[in-house]
Amino acid sequence: MPKENIKKWQKKFYGSTVIGERGQVVIPKEARDDLKLKKGDKVLVFGVGESITLMKFSEIKKIMNYLEKHLKKLKRIIRSKK
Repeated sequence: MPKENIKKWQKKFYGSTVIGERGQVVIPKEARDDLKLKKGDKVLVFGVGESITLMKFSEIKKIMNYLEKHLKKLKRIIRSKK
């Protein structure tokens, strides 16, 4: 796997933030810079246990495109596991 792909999936702790009066959360600047988040970007919000995960909408679209492209192969793999 190319280095840039490995780096993309590395985990990093960006500090903490506080939930504001209206439920808003400020994403630390370093995180916004690293993840190339800018004003107006859409993010999806997932609840996992008692945690919240944010994912850029554009990343979900990439995953969906990949899955659609490889759907037949994935179906074969799933069938062979039964």
